[in-house]
This record gives sequence, C-alpha cells and structure tokens, in this order.
Amino acid sequence: MNDDKTNPRRINSLLTNTFRYRYKMPKSYKTQRDLERILRDVNPWDSDGEDISLQPSSDSETSSDEETSQPQKKRSQLDTQTQTTENAKDGTLWLKEQVGRPFHQSPITPYTSDGEPTASVKTMVMSRLQSFLCFITLDMLKNIQQWTVQHGCQTQHESWVMALPELMAFIAILLLRGIIKLPSVRDAWSAKMGNPLIIGIMTRNRFQNIMRHLRFDDKDTRSERVETDRFAAISDIWKSFVANCIKSYNPGRYITIDEQLFPTKTHCCFLEYSATKPGKFGIKFWVACDLKSKYVCNIIPCLGKDPNRPTGENVVMKLMEPFLDKGRTVTTDNLFTSLSLAQQLLSRKTTFIGKINKLRREVPESAKTTLDWNEFSTQVFSASDVTLTVYAPKRRKTVCILSSLHSVVETGDNWKKKPNTVTDYNSCKSGVDAMDQMVREYTVRSGTRRWPVAVFYNMVDIAALNAHVLYQQCTGLEERRVDFLVELAKELAQTHVEDKKVKKENLLRQEPPTPGQGKRAMCQVNSRCKSNHATVRCVDCYKYTCGKCRKEVEWQCQPCSDRE
Repeated sequence: MNDDKTNPRRINSLLTNTFRYRYKMPKSYKTQRDLERILRDVNPWDSDGEDISLQPSSDSETSSDEETSQPQKKRSQLDTQTQTTENAKDGTLWLKEQVGRPFHQSPITPYTSDGEPTASVKTMVMSRLQSFLCFITLDMLKNIQQWTVQHGCQTQHESWVMALPELMAFIAILLLRGIIKLPSVRDAWSAKMGNPLIIGIMTRNRFQNIMRHLRFDDKDTRSERVETDRFAAISDIWKSFVANCIKSYNPGRYITIDEQLFPTKTHCCFLEYSATKPGKFGIKFWVACDLKSKYVCNIIPCLGKDPNRPTGENVVMKLMEPFLDKGRTVTTDNLFTSLSLAQQLLSRKTTFIGKINKLRREVPESAKTTLDWNEFSTQVFSASDVTLTVYAPKRRKTVCILSSLHSVVETGDNWKKKPNTVTDYNSCKSGVDAMDQMVREYTVRSGTRRWPVAVFYNMVDIAALNAHVLYQQCTGLEERRVDFLVELAKELAQTHVEDKKVKKENLLRQEPPTPGQGKRAMCQVNSRCKSNHATVRCVDCYKYTCGKCRKEVEWQCQPCSDRE
C-alpha cells in the first residue's frame, strides 16, 4: 500500500485525474487542498530516491483546456433545459423562444432570379398576338371550332360554318366589350353608343349566332365522361390552357396561393357562395401566381363535393409541383396553412409562410387564449425548423403566423412592434387578390346560362393578363394594359376583316358593270350624296358611283398617259 503511495507514476496519475475531473467535483475542493491531501499520505523515506514531480503532465494541460470549454457547453445545456416547452393537442412539442434570438434551422438556398419567360417563349414572342397564342393556341381554337360547327349543323342548318379567323374575331369582340362597358349586347352595335371597331369586325346577329352554338367538347360523348369528370364539358381545353401557363413562364422566388371566385349564376353542381367576395356567387378556382408580375402560374377548379378533388395540403402541393426543389417561398392563408404542409414543403427545398387558424390541433393552447395578451405583444414558438409567431395587434386579439422562412423573429422599432414574420406575410399574401382585381377591371364576363362559357370567359381574362406580362418581358416595351388589349383585339380580328373585305370585292366584281336595261342602282360610295341613283361602277373598287361622287379626269394626250 505504501509502495503505491510513494510511486511517482501513481502520484502523477492522481494529479492528472484530479485536474481532468475537476469540474465534476464540488466547488469546495480546491487545487491546493488536493495537493496537500496527496502529500499528507506520501512517505518520502519509502521512495526510491527519485524526486517527486508535482508538475502536471501533458495530459493535464489538455484537460485544463477542456476545463475552459466544458463550462460553456454546460451552460448551453442548462439554457436548453430552462426553456419551457408545450405540447399541442396532436402531440406536437413546441419550444418557447426569445424574440430576437436566432435558433437552429436547416439552411435552404433561396431562388435568386426574378420571374421571366422560358427560353422557347422568348424566341417566339414578337407581337401581342403571339403572346396570346402561347396560352390559347391554334390547336385549342381548332377544337373549339370543330365542336361549335358540329353543334351548329345539328341544331340550325347542315351548312352552318365558322372559319378559324372568324372565331378569333369573336374573341376580339369579347376583349373590346370588356374594355368599354355597355348595358347590353345590342348597345355595342348601336348608332349612338356603338364601338366602331366592333361594328367593323362582325355584325351583331353573327356574333350572337356564334355565341349560341359555342361548344368546347363532343356533346354526344359528354354523358359518359361526366361520370368520372364533372368538368368534362370543357376539361380538355382547360387542361391544355393550364399546361401552357406552366411551361411559358418561370416564376420568381415568391409565389402566392389563394382562391378566386369568378362571378356567375349559371346552373351547375359546383356553384359556390362566398359572403366576403364581391360577386357572392360563382365558380371557385385555386390559383398560384407570381407575387411580383401577377402572372398566373397554375390554377385548379374547385368542383364542389367531389371525392376525387384535392383538399387542403394536397391543393398546395399540386399547384406547386412544377416549381418545387428550387428554393422558392410559398404564401397561403389559413385555409391551407398547417404544420404538416410546412414540413412537406421543407422536404422539397421550399420555404413557407402563412397565417394559421388558431383552432388547429397543432397550435399550442397558450396561443389560442386571448385574455392574457397585452396589445402589441409577441410570443415565438419553434418546432422542427418551423416557427410560430403569435402577435397581438389589439388587446384580446391574436394573429398566428407559421413560417419556415425565418431563422430569427425580430420586432420592429415602431410603436406597434410588429414582428418581421407578420410584415413579410402582409407583403406576400396579396398576390392572387391583386391579380383578381386586375382581371376584373377589363373582364370579358357577360351574362350566360351555361357554365362552360363562364369558364371560357375566365380563361380569356387570364390568358390576356399573362400575355401582357410575356409581351412586356420578351420585347422590353412597357405598355398600358388597356392599350395592349385594344391592339391585341385588332390583331386577332385582322385576318377576318381582310378576308371579309376581299370577299366583298369579289362579290361586287361578279355583278354586271351596269344594271339591267331600264334599271338604276343606288350609289354605294355616298361620299357627297345621300343614296343617289347610279348606273356606272368605279374602275378600282367596282362600286356603283353617282355623278356627285365621281371624280372628273382631265383630258390627256396618249404620250403623257403612257408616260405615267
């Protein structure tokens, strides 16, 4: 026993262990007391004559470095233990955080570029008509023409026809009627309130005739398709339109998802009522649009109580499917927001911010109560890379914002002390509402009893809005939207107007140069007269011309005439 106490190696080992486990001993043990205790037990006469070294070895030096670092680690562990936790009804463990203190969050590289057209669209779009045809393509127009002609032949006359340029002119009139609002369809062709552009494109009777027969699918097979698809009456055209919206534009970092109610009172099984919307009744669509440009990236119709329709989280994931895994940020309202949705988007490298309903089971109980909250107070919770900010804008009223975008929640310097999560949500939430307001300003919507026509109106509105965005970004020209719509209508109707003019001239040339013997025609020029009688046609336009409307040609010799 004494040999062990006098052995120098044993003494050094005791000293090393003393320094190494210093922080585990009570605070009453000091280094000097430990040395005195060891020397008290050592008998110097039993040693082998070697000097006893009381200097710490290299191991003790490293242990002293650990001493300086270990207490800091211990304090961080204590801080974590002192933080209060709270369990929600669904078992989610929320950790209360301090305002302004950063916390751990998995880094996601954000999407840096702004929204822009795709490479194929940039090289193709050079005019307003080309930008519009990116969404309602010629193939889609040919399908509409086919089913419209089929319905016209079945219901009106076997020889009923409608050319493709005439259908484009029909859409041009819809756009022009959306710019200048008139009480009824007849007023657009009236002498006092009529629009000269509309009058020059098509007659009123022909416009109403096309509207009567306008169809978007095969009516004979619709009954079979409706059993599996409530949107069958326009489903094929709608799917092509949505696919064109997705492939024509790369949205920026921030995308807003919300609902749009297109006002209509048509008879359909999925007509909805919303007291907060201006139109009250209408067909609801779920829309994803770019925050900066208001470009509609993706859109899904809400088909009522359909067991196959997506709901809640599935709606957001389906709308965002083409734009995931690139670091974008999604903003939704309390209709879609949930903790599981934020976690699903994080797994696809997409951040999330949205207002969450306080009645959800994943919200902690302290965030649901409003009696103990002071005005402009903020409380922060965190759970699995997601933050929950509870802010009281008024006394006994709280707003809950769920976010995976922010790694620290800070309050503003103003008197409201609004957190940055609430500020960012307010700046990102209005994308779809602003888009809907822009569409309503020049909407082509008109009264109709057929819901596929109402959906077609909404399709034309969104296509015109997206075409305006593409045209400006592809050409670099800034143009007011109303001017863009007028010029687009002219380009849509140009081919039909030219064809109509050529047909009219051909019909005039087929008539005899002079009326029959003893007959007189009416003047077709009417520039200086009021429907005078005429017997001679103009050599250029081939119209009957009276004496007042003709031009006298001066007498010329043959050489001068040949020289001209």
